[in-house]
Amino acid sequence: MQTSTQNANGKQRTIYSCNFRSAGRLSNENARSLTSIHESFARHLSIALDAYLGTSLEVKLGSLEQTAIKEHIASIPSLTYIVPFSSSSVSCAMILECDINLVFPMVDLLLGGVGGPNSGVRELSEIEEEIMQDAVTLIVRQAENAWHLPNLGLAAGRRIKSSVMQQYCPPNERLASVKFEIDIGGNAGWFQLVFPTTFLNVLLQQIKQDQPQKRGSVRFFPRPSIRERMLDCDVDLAAEVPNLRVSVKDLIALQPGSVLKLRAPVRTPGMLTAGGQAMFEAAPVRNGSQKAAQLGRRISNTNWERM
Repeated sequence: MQTSTQNANGKQRTIYSCNFRSAGRLSNENARSLTSIHESFARHLSIALDAYLGTSLEVKLGSLEQTAIKEHIASIPSLTYIVPFSSSSVSCAMILECDINLVFPMVDLLLGGVGGPNSGVRELSEIEEEIMQDAVTLIVRQAENAWHLPNLGLAAGRRIKSSVMQQYCPPNERLASVKFEIDIGGNAGWFQLVFPTTFLNVLLQQIKQDQPQKRGSVRFFPRPSIRERMLDCDVDLAAEVPNLRVSVKDLIALQPGSVLKLRAPVRTPGMLTAGGQAMFEAAPVRNGSQKAAQLGRRISNTNWERM
């Protein structure tokens, strides 16, 4: 909605309706940065879990979303395995949520089984929760490596219910969730990393610091050597007849239109000099409408090659 009104000074004002749900949403650039870094995290986690569980598996980035905390809590399935992680350097918590149907195959593999699915939906035993605690810690350590956050040191808490998640996040804050799909021996499931805006801002700031700064195009060219730079220098070039002697009387008598006799035979070649240094014998010629010098013998005593 857009309306126009006038203020006390008679100036026109344009008023727009405000959608508070859109406040704090990720920009396209930030979404691309988060997607890129978590795709890399998924690849490295696949390798780490493969070695840890002793079976082939695949981890893929599923989605990246932002929702209000109440909406997020309402969408969490029952019995989801939820563990908060705290840090001494960041004031808020990061939360890992794992599909309960994925937990049982992981526990079974770690106990020496084949990773089969659970026969029915049930709560985890204390032993199963302890085993799963090590597995989620491995996942979070791989996330730390991908994020490059200095001195983060995430420490795992105890498993919590979805109803108490509000204790770890401000009530009016939006949550960012990065969801991953994983397949372990034919058992498909998901887990997701959830963090509030405070943690998200710290992560985005670190990603921007890690990205290479844009440079001017000139800096990408190799610096030329001293010889190359010298070869690009400009020098004074002249075609002249050196070592001529003219009397002062003849010079004083010069007027516009006068002809000065140089007393040098026509067949005597001139010289092409660069910076006052003789290089070639040269004769005056014409190239179309341009004056030119035709080069002859190279002067043997030139020192240019040794400079």
